[in-house]
Amino acid sequence: MSYDIVLHYLAALFYLGLGISIWSHLFKHKDLNKRPILSSLVLLAIIIIQGIAIHIGMLATGHIQINWTLGLSFTLWLGLIVYWFESHFMKINGFQLLLLPLGVIICVLAALIPTSEVSTTIHAQTNLFMVHLITSLFAYSLIALGSLQALIMTGLDNYLHKPQDFSTQPNLLSRVLDAQPPLLVQEKLLFRLIWLGFILLTIAIITGMFVSMNIMGVILPSDHKTFFTLISWVIFGTLLFGRMMWGWRGRIALRWTLFGFALLMLAYTGTRLIFEELIQQGA
Repeated sequence: MSYDIVLHYLAALFYLGLGISIWSHLFKHKDLNKRPILSSLVLLAIIIIQGIAIHIGMLATGHIQINWTLGLSFTLWLGLIVYWFESHFMKINGFQLLLLPLGVIICVLAALIPTSEVSTTIHAQTNLFMVHLITSLFAYSLIALGSLQALIMTGLDNYLHKPQDFSTQPNLLSRVLDAQPPLLVQEKLLFRLIWLGFILLTIAIITGMFVSMNIMGVILPSDHKTFFTLISWVIFGTLLFGRMMWGWRGRIALRWTLFGFALLMLAYTGTRLIFEELIQQGA
């Protein structure tokens, strides 16, 4: 059993323990934002453990290896880094009710289906190619996190607009939604994720142009990956411009975010085929 599998199992175990702790606070009707510093330190330790597991799984052979479980683990890991940092400035501990169980599931999947069994191996032929790969991975992951955030906000928005019967005991779902941060706080976090993702996506597109020119002799390949990536970039750029100029927010921002992410995922589905084509032509 390789180290990345062991570390993913260990991270899952710690996620489970921390998750039980915060869910017990919910059942005891305690304020989730009044958490001791020990919880923050434990979460930081889990992030470090998972980060080492991802590094080993992705770079164990000297080349980049990735499969869908490691991709999910990387996205979760990146999201928890953002959450851990932002939790020192905003009261967003209610997110842990969703993130920690998700962390258990994803880490167990990453351990059960490691990159040593099923993966795509990418040989980065130049430093620029490596920069393109890394920025693309970070961009996709951050935008995926923004879309998850948009889905949470959509669910909370629908919940808040429904008539509430205060004479009955709230069910578990209502208590979880009530524990989530206010929509304005979530919206601020959403646009930070989109800004970071958009900047990295811009860098990925620019570096991708140079890589394509060096390997294929064209700036923009005529394929669905390029088309959907550029359309997604335009959508997120328009959303951010509308936010600055006209204060776009609420359901408009959520719809644009989800639409842009859907197009980016259409581009992502062809990434493996495109990488294989680039590698074959550059060999």
